Amino acid sequence: MELAYYSDYAVRLVNSEEPLRGKDTLTSVEAVRDLFGVNQSAARRATDADVTRFRSVRARLRSVFEAADGGDETLAVDLLNSLLLEFPVSPQISGHDFRDDDGRPLWHMHLADHPSNATAGYAAIAAMGLAFHLTEYGVDRLGLCEAAPCRNAYLDTSTNRSRRYCSDRCATRANVAAYRARKRLEADRSQNTGRAAENAQRATANGER
Repeated sequence: MELAYYSDYAVRLVNSEEPLRGKDTLTSVEAVRDLFGVNQSAARRATDADVTRFRSVRARLRSVFEAADGGDETLAVDLLNSLLLEFPVSPQISGHDFRDDDGRPLWHMHLADHPSNATAGYAAIAAMGLAFHLTEYGVDRLGLCEAAPCRNAYLDTSTNRSRRYCSDRCATRANVAAYRARKRLEADRSQNTGRAAENAQRATANGER
């Protein structure tokens, strides 16, 4: 398993809130556990106290994406480093759940955490995964959706660094909005041109009188 895979932990947590829409799904311990996905052994450690802790980590991770999206690479790295220092992990070689055709383990790097609570474990994996993604692909690969009012985080894995939206849905919505805006502008221009022509005709007629 590629270590950059763990960066999805950061994206899932950041996107549990949509500030401009006033939405927040991180309101219960069940919501916290859902963020762990298939890692249910870690999810079972979550308690009600982790809701507030997760929200705090979420705000810090969003700040990393905001700095990267704003072009401040140094700030993004500094913010992420502070999380790495506070929530350390231990990389280990693992072969569980992955076998080749002969039944031999497919050895890969795994992030083992030794947390005091569920938040510490999740934050450690999310921060390290995001750090691997950042150093592998670049700070500018961390972005926030441009389809207002959505500001969901995303990781740009396109070959030409062209991603601007968090999902196909937002991309379609933005394209439709841009198309309608162009049509309105064209209609306004046509209307203004028509009015100008009418005014010119009136002026000519008045001059001939």
